Amino acid sequence: MEIYKDLTNPDNQQFEQLLNSQLSKINIEEGKIIEGKINKITEKYVFLHVDGLKSEPVLDINELKTMGLGEKIKVGEKISVLLEKLEDKMGEVVVSASKAQKIKGWDKLVEAYEKKEPIMGKITSKCKGGCIVEHIETGSLMFLPGSQISDKPLKDISHLMNEPQKFALIKLDKVRGNACVSRREIISSFKKEDKAKIVDKYKVGDIIKGAEVKGYSTFGCFFNVNDELDVLVHLQEISYSRVNHPDEVFNIGEKHDLKVISVDKEKLQVGCSVKQMSPDPFEQIDDYKLNNTYKFVVKKLQDFGAFCELTELPGLTALLHSSELSWSKKNVSVKKMFKVGDEIDCVITEIDKEKRRVAISHRLTLENPFETFNKKYPVGTIVNGEIINKNDYSLFIKVEDINIDAFLHCNDLTYLNNGEEELTKYKKGDKIKVKVLEIKVEDQKIRVGYKQTQKDPLDWFSDKKKNQTITVKIISTDNKGLIVRPEGCEMDFVIKKSQIAINSADARPSRFTGGEKIDVAISDIDLDKRKISLSMKLLEEIEKKEALEKYGAEGSGKNLPFSSLSDDLKKKDKQK
Repeated sequence: MEIYKDLTNPDNQQFEQLLNSQLSKINIEEGKIIEGKINKITEKYVFLHVDGLKSEPVLDINELKTMGLGEKIKVGEKISVLLEKLEDKMGEVVVSASKAQKIKGWDKLVEAYEKKEPIMGKITSKCKGGCIVEHIETGSLMFLPGSQISDKPLKDISHLMNEPQKFALIKLDKVRGNACVSRREIISSFKKEDKAKIVDKYKVGDIIKGAEVKGYSTFGCFFNVNDELDVLVHLQEISYSRVNHPDEVFNIGEKHDLKVISVDKEKLQVGCSVKQMSPDPFEQIDDYKLNNTYKFVVKKLQDFGAFCELTELPGLTALLHSSELSWSKKNVSVKKMFKVGDEIDCVITEIDKEKRRVAISHRLTLENPFETFNKKYPVGTIVNGEIINKNDYSLFIKVEDINIDAFLHCNDLTYLNNGEEELTKYKKGDKIKVKVLEIKVEDQKIRVGYKQTQKDPLDWFSDKKKNQTITVKIISTDNKGLIVRPEGCEMDFVIKKSQIAINSADARPSRFTGGEKIDVAISDIDLDKRKISLSMKLLEEIEKKEALEKYGAEGSGKNLPFSSLSDDLKKKDKQK
């Protein structure tokens, strides 16, 4: 200052010394945590005294109470605050007690993380993916992932809420100020010493009695041993037969004897085997022949079939696919036919030593109903049946007392109408007489027909020949031609527009109104292929040919009736 510029004065020198000594004691910077002493309390605010500040910082009483510092709201008490600004727009000092607490808490978390020391906290609430943990000492909030709550799944954690307990810091994000903790790691560390003692008790070759199936994995099955140790049975050690997944062989909660095949004291893991409890059954597989019947015990039920064990050779598992359960029933459920523990007869249908796979069939031990049907009702037999099912284009018929479905296509329902239209007249439960048309025992297919039991309208043409003239009645007409029915026949036929007349001008369906009787010629007849074609044009050509043969060449034509009519008309037009 200008007034103290002259330092030759002893008083000025003394003042300079006092000022420098005072400023050297106080180091005040924005962003630092400082101590403030409460010197005044009002209804809403607390006023602090901080040496070196030109004014008293103010704190909200509610903020202090929220932080749990309600007991410190007394004159003379010291409170740590973060100096945010030495002077705001209003000239006031801005401080924050909550931010100071958070910074102090973060420093302690960093220290504990670096030293790998546990911290005390309590679970205060649940959130997406886990829980929120509050650091008891500083009040800092940390994230506890759901997978780190315990070493085993917990459906209910209410007993852990708001209880002081230890947590391990497993991750710190110093940039974002986030902390992640684990309760599971604390629990596991306590169990690790105990687990080492448990693992020491087991040696390769030991037999574990009554281990319980605990869970599955794609690579094996986990067993619980006496509620003290979980052991793994690898997929390859489950069975001598091929296994794609443990659930094909085991059910949760089942108990099995295990053989210890490996002990890892560093990883504290014990490996076991189920299949080594018995000798390799494939060494004796040559004693069993294809297409022979043997006794099997149902061990496991699946949607696609059952896994069965050969009674005479324990350990040999074979697949009984659902398609090999029944001759007549499709998509039959093995769970409805058998239960675990049932002893059933099966035929061995496949033995693959390389793939260590055996396939069996239950239906081959039963009488084949398709062979029975073939013997009892050969092709051509007319039998009584009942409609048991129906779809958009066919009926399924149960024939007499044999429990198999015969197929009846809509085209085999009638000779006269459209097959799909005729199908609408039938319903499930209707009785029907059908004729056996085809039997394929190997393919398990039987085809029957209804119209084959009726008189065939085409039999009317059995004594007819090609080019023969017949009389028909016109039923209806349209732009494409005529629909006609021969006299004495129950079937309708179509005469195309091109077959109405030789002269295209006369080939008009509109010439006819319906109900007229006309003569036509049979242009094509093939009863084996059920093909009949009728033509007016052909009849006209035949009659013309006969007339020419009778009256002379086509050029003369003078004796034919109306043969000169067109010529006379042309001459008359020229004279005009």
